[in-house]
This record gives sequence, C-alpha cells and structure tokens, in this order.
Amino acid sequence: MKCSKCGREAVYHARYTGRYYCRKHFNEMVEKKFKETVKKYRLIAKGERIAVGVSGGKDSVVLMHLLAKLREKFPFELVAITIDEGIAGYRPPSVGIARRNAEKLGIEHRIYSFKNHIGFTLDETVEIMGSFEKGERVGACSYCGVWRRWLLNYAAKDVGADKLAVGHNLDDEVQMFMMNIMRGDIARLGRTGPYYEEIHPELVPRIKPLREIPEKEIVLYAILNGIEVDFSECPYAVEAFRAEIRDWINEMEERHPGTKYQILRSYDKLFPLIAKTYTKRTSELNRCKICGQPTTGEICKACSFRIQVEEKSKGHELHTPP
Repeated sequence: MKCSKCGREAVYHARYTGRYYCRKHFNEMVEKKFKETVKKYRLIAKGERIAVGVSGGKDSVVLMHLLAKLREKFPFELVAITIDEGIAGYRPPSVGIARRNAEKLGIEHRIYSFKNHIGFTLDETVEIMGSFEKGERVGACSYCGVWRRWLLNYAAKDVGADKLAVGHNLDDEVQMFMMNIMRGDIARLGRTGPYYEEIHPELVPRIKPLREIPEKEIVLYAILNGIEVDFSECPYAVEAFRAEIRDWINEMEERHPGTKYQILRSYDKLFPLIAKTYTKRTSELNRCKICGQPTTGEICKACSFRIQVEEKSKGHELHTPP
C-alpha cells in the first residue's frame, strides 16, 4: 500500500482512521501526538526538572527519546529513574538497556531498587508469601505496583523533580479505566487522568505524554528508529487481571477500529467529575507513621505490605538468588 500523504511505500495502516503512513510520515504522526498532548494539558513548563521513569521497556525508552528530542527546542531538565524490582532473568537486562539509552542521550540516570529501599526483592516477596494459585498471597503485581509507585515518588523527590513522566500509552490508559470500572473502584479513577493535579506537596505530579499513542505505534516507532528496547514480558504478568482486560479490549478494537480512543474520550469526559467528588486534598491526607509519605490512613499501603512480608519472613530461609 501507499502512504496517504506522499504516495511512498507505507509501513503502517492506522485502521482507526483508515490512513496509511510511510516511515517519515509515521514518525511525524507519533511525534505530533506526543507534542499535542504535552501542549494541550500543559504537562511541561520551561525550566522544570522532569524525571522520567525508564524500565528499559518500549514505552518508557521511547518516551525518554521523545522528551530528549523535545528538550532540544523547549528548555527543561531531564533525569532518568529506573526501578529495579529484583526479578531474576528479567530486570537486569532491561536495566542495562535503560542505562545505555540514557548514556546515548546524555541524560543523568539513577537506579533505585526494592532491595535497598523496601528490604525485599519481588522474587523474595513471592517466595516468602507463598502460592498465588492456592490463595496464600495476592498477585505479584499488587506488591510490585504499590511498591513501584511508592519508590518512583521517593526517587522523583530525591532527584528534585517538579514532575514525573511515566510511559503509559493509550492501551494502558484504556485498560486502567476498564479495570477500575469492573472492580467498582471509581475513586481510583479520580487520582489519575489526562492532566496532573498537585494534591499534596510530598506527591510529585505524574504526567503521561504517551496516553494518546497506541502500544503498537510505540513498538513500530522504536523499530523504525533503531531504538534499543526490551520487548520481553514480566514473568509475573500471567497473574495480572490486566492481561484479561487487555485481550478483551484488543478483540473489540479488532472488530471495531477506534474503540480504544472512544473509551479514552469517555474517561476524559468523566475525569473532572470523578476527581472533584473523590480525590482527597492535602487537608484530608495523613502522613504515614512509618515512611512519612501521604496516605489516607495511619500507615500507607507500601509500608503495610512491607510489614506483612517482614512478619512472614521470620524464620524463612530464602532460596531466591540475592
């Protein structure tokens, strides 16, 4: 097929619009979506220090490259943060990819690990807490998600960032929306959305410049531009409810192109109302008695999980590699 804009050989067909794109115009399309999202929601201001969470995977690495490119014409500081959860055979290679990309772009890069800041790797946590299939523990993604959010906020504060950029793409946003709808967790939908809100001085506002870009377009952008990324899937992903939601949404998108964008638009219309109703402000948040980070109770979920693992680890001989 031929590019809808110039007639050159097409490399991509956007079924949700019916347009075909050559390499040049595909890159322009992806970069335009990124820039328009930053501009529309005023995600970055001149002179700000932006921390970007970089796992080494496609989304976060492409985000770092797009931010680096934007920085050439729009002055702001950029620092990369990598969270090492401690997943043997999976995380070490991706940490190396994150490091190499940061070095290539001339971006400061810092690594923060679960082991150093939580006390346990994710592998150790899973071994200590027991079998997911037998109902002895919650899914690994529950521990990982809570601790990653906690440590990303800690790291962003540690590097003096004004905002934290995360690589959530269109698919991630739509999956998150549907997951919380199906769980009945409407309040959670008011804590993240198309634009950032600073609800507490100890919570670094998060921005999502890739939220308008489908996952497959990010994959193709990385391939076409020779960007080194890690395409492997986390070994614990099979325990995630998200995987079921992802497959269902992809099936709907295949049958009805544009479904993902329609779901995103629905969420964006609801977000202001949900945020106004459910989001707790500074005056309504406490400081965790253990770590000091904001929480709705006395102890934050990250510390609560850590205490559970500490208690169960007493007398437990670990077999996972350090």
